[in-house]
Amino acid sequence: MAFSVNTNPGAFVALQALSFTNSELAVAQKRINTGLKVAGSKDNSAVYQIAQNLRSDLGGLAAVKASLDRASSTLDIAITAAETVSDLVVELKEKAVAASDTGLDAASRAALANDYASIVAQIGTVVANAEFNGTNLLKATPDVVSAITNDVGTQTISVTGSSLVVGGANLTFAATITSAGDASTAVTAIETSITNINTVLSNLGSGARQIDTQRGFVDKLSDTIETGIGNLVDADLARESARLQSLQVRQQLGLQALAIANQAPSAVLALFR
Repeated sequence: MAFSVNTNPGAFVALQALSFTNSELAVAQKRINTGLKVAGSKDNSAVYQIAQNLRSDLGGLAAVKASLDRASSTLDIAITAAETVSDLVVELKEKAVAASDTGLDAASRAALANDYASIVAQIGTVVANAEFNGTNLLKATPDVVSAITNDVGTQTISVTGSSLVVGGANLTFAATITSAGDASTAVTAIETSITNINTVLSNLGSGARQIDTQRGFVDKLSDTIETGIGNLVDADLARESARLQSLQVRQQLGLQALAIANQAPSAVLALFR
């Protein structure tokens, strides 16, 4: 190799090696800082694209969870109200059976009739207040609760409510009992109503279980997708830490090599002594 003060090939080689080490060091530091080996499309465009698509799926599933939660809450309110109505109708039967006794005096019959009417009114109040997010599954014209089940919103689960207003198809008993005959008739109607309420509760419970099952599946699916994203883009911090220390040593050696290479031109001075 010729001696020259204008060109220093050794310094060029050392500088290139040092620049490469510094570049690798910057990558390792970025991975440690972000916790990601693929933080952007420059790192790995194909993997980044896949990860972004999966993140989009996760965003859609988050909306699915919210929709299912709203549907679940609506059904919970309806079930609670229907169970309350069921309990009240059982009380109505007790009052009606007692009032069907022909041997009752007028005062006792009036008291039973008053209690009966109060319970009927309470049923109306319960049904009117069985609402969540503007949806009432028990009113005279019951609403339908619907929830999306996939990340693009093309699939849904729907549960149709059933009216539990007094005088409707499911609660057909009289609103008052003023005589033993009326009470006896009311008992028969109440027994039918109890059967109808049980059917309503069964339908609501089945719908609620379906919603809860789908919610559990969506949770598992979200966790699996999130794990998959991590496998694609997360950095192995233990490996990156070891690599960082190695690169720091290489950087120091590169600096020393460059310093030695830069001293080479000064050797030319020895030729002129």
